[in-house]
Order: sequence, then C-alpha cells, then structure tokens
Amino acid sequence: MTTFPVIASTLSAKQLGDFVKDRYGLDDKYNCTLFRTGMNHTYFLSNTETKYVLRVYSHNWRSKTEIIEELELLKSLKNENLSVSFPIEDKDGAFIQEINAPEGTRYVVLFSFAQGEKIRFMDHETCFRIGSLMANIHNHTENKNINRVSYHKESLIELPYAYLKQFFSEKLPEMEFIREFGGNFQNSDFDNTKTGIIHMDIWYDNMAVTAEKEITIFDFDFCGNGWQILDVGYFCKQLFFIESDKVQYELKMQSFLQGYQSNRFLSEKELSLIPKAGASIFIFYLGVQAQRFDWSNIFLTENYLKMFVGRIKAWMDYYTKNEITGTI
Repeated sequence: MTTFPVIASTLSAKQLGDFVKDRYGLDDKYNCTLFRTGMNHTYFLSNTETKYVLRVYSHNWRSKTEIIEELELLKSLKNENLSVSFPIEDKDGAFIQEINAPEGTRYVVLFSFAQGEKIRFMDHETCFRIGSLMANIHNHTENKNINRVSYHKESLIELPYAYLKQFFSEKLPEMEFIREFGGNFQNSDFDNTKTGIIHMDIWYDNMAVTAEKEITIFDFDFCGNGWQILDVGYFCKQLFFIESDKVQYELKMQSFLQGYQSNRFLSEKELSLIPKAGASIFIFYLGVQAQRFDWSNIFLTENYLKMFVGRIKAWMDYYTKNEITGTI
C-alpha cells in the first residue's frame, strides 16, 4: 500500500527524545514530552534537575539560513548578558538538527528553559522591567541587520491583505478596513525613528517571570529588521486587551514606557506612532494565520476576522478619542 502524503505531522515524543539525547550526550533520565503544536511544535526535555525546550520547526516554515540568523542573534544577546532563551549546542558543536519527517525536512533546535511563569496580569514593576529589558535588547540591535525579513508596509500590510483575499471577499467591511488602513500607512511615517533587529512578538506568552521579577524573553521566530517602535507598539496593544480597565492599562503602559526610557530614549514622534505600530503588527499576524491556514488555523472564519479586526478598530478608536480630548 502506498503511503499517503501529509501536510504536517506530529513527531513521536519518545523517538524525538531518544534522538536528541543521543545527539546531545544526555543520559536516559531525561524525558521528552509534547508541550504544544502550532506555528512550530514545542517539546520539553527534562529530568529531576534540568529542563530544556525543544523546538521542531514546521516543514517549509523557516529556511536553515533564517534559523541560523535567529540563533546567531540569540547567542549575541546572551553574550551581552541579556536575559533571553538561548540555543544549546550538541556534542559535536552543532546547534541545528535535521529530521526527515513524513512531509519533508524539519529542523530541530534545543533551547535553554526560561525560569519562571507566564503572567498574563502583570503588576507595575513587571511592566517596568519588561520595558527595561526590551530597551536593552534594542540598544544592542540598533542599526544592525540580519538575513531575514524586513518589516515595512509591504510585509506588514500588503502581503497579509493578499493572503487574506484567498479566504475573504474584499467587500467585507473588515477587509475594507484593512485596505483603508494600508492606504493611510506609509513607510515615510516612520522616517527618523530608530531601526534595527526586532523581536515582533514580545508579550506575556513569550516571556517568563520569576517571583523576584526576573524576566526572560523567548521565541524569536519572527525576528527581523525594522522600526524598533514596532516592538513597543505591539506590547502596548497586547496590554490594552489584557487590561479591560483602561485606567489600569494607562498606568501599566506608563510603567512599561518608563522602564523602556530608563535605558533608551523614545522621541515624541515614536510615542505618537505606538497606535499605528501596534495595529500594523496585528494585521501582519492575521496574514500569518491566513498563510498557514492549511495546517494550524482552521478557526480563521468570517466571525474570527470580524472579532480580530474589531480589536484593531477598538485600539485605534481609543487613541483617536484620547488624542481629541488631549489625554494622550
């Protein structure tokens, strides 16, 4: 019987664990468990004393060159004593493994485990420290480039819109909103703002916080080149939807920005771009969901689009109203 081809597979945790233990010279006490599937698949490899994170990149999601660039960035940040999850080399000094999965080659990387917990509702001190760490990362990556995607109007707005057109009518109000947003978005809007390597996905789900407020940022899968205010705007937008009480949102956002500016100056222009920056990344991620629809985003329906774009509108409306009343 001919084996039927697959789009995506979930690798056996046991077999993957045996493979990694052999490549990294780890003893048999380590146990490999699947944590979650998604854009990539995440496994934990642990014994009673030590824990690692194992990322299995999806087939044809990242090229080997892109992964190398991500890992080189992480090693550079680690060398600067910045708190990020970093790659672990195997017993032969390699950082990337290759597995011949049913759908094709999948790359595997072992990362350090970020100590602490994911905290959705963060206090003011935590927000301050996140801002401080983000600023230090930006200080290190300012004016640098890596061989990965550059984020600008085409990659943030135009390509996502093209991906979404495969699934949704352009006559939908939500699609019209995205098109109109793109019409009002110009790369020149970000002239004279700081650029460099950016994370693109810094929020509570991609960081761990210890009881002592020590923060570790991980998952640099979307890192690339662009305006660094994008990272700031994205975190603020995520915080906006976590905090239903907008008084608390304002206070925690200010704590975050104070933490950031304790290590790195933000110009008035950059601060004014926070709403546009946050909205553009949310549109970008809508495009990602459409781009990977075939294996991980079956929830991408008209109702979902309405909900997601509704959030972007609420964010933009909030800042429009505050600007009018002079409370920004």
